[in-house]
Amino acid sequence: MNRSRHKTTKPDPLEETPEFNTSVIAPRPAKRSWKVMVPVWCLLLFLIWLGFHFDMDAKAIAGGAIVFGILSSAFTWILGTLALFPILGPLLVKVLALPVIWLLNALGYLVSFVAIRRGYSQDVLTYRSLTIALLIGIVIGYVIGKII
Repeated sequence: MNRSRHKTTKPDPLEETPEFNTSVIAPRPAKRSWKVMVPVWCLLLFLIWLGFHFDMDAKAIAGGAIVFGILSSAFTWILGTLALFPILGPLLVKVLALPVIWLLNALGYLVSFVAIRRGYSQDVLTYRSLTIALLIGIVIGYVIGKII
């Protein structure tokens, strides 16, 4: 059986290369575009106003707003927009994000406490050590990234 083999040729570096079309490589995200997110925020604020206008329970309004904001990425967009302001923007975003990290840490301690009470102390020790290793790896990667 005779098979023909195709030789791959390397492109000549002296030849002109076509310009890159960046819209093909990395298309502009439409979901986080201001043309989408400003009406989403207007709708969210309108629904909150409508809930208060018809005397709905404040907890139900807050819960619905949180679910709507998370599913539509509205909170992420507004935090990203706030972070664009020089000097104060990133500080404000860090201050707003810190309680979320504390909440996740507290939830981890609560789950650990319940698991230890039920007799899963070895599993808790294993996942805590994996968490510490992951955090140390993230810190080392961040430091190396800042140095390079």
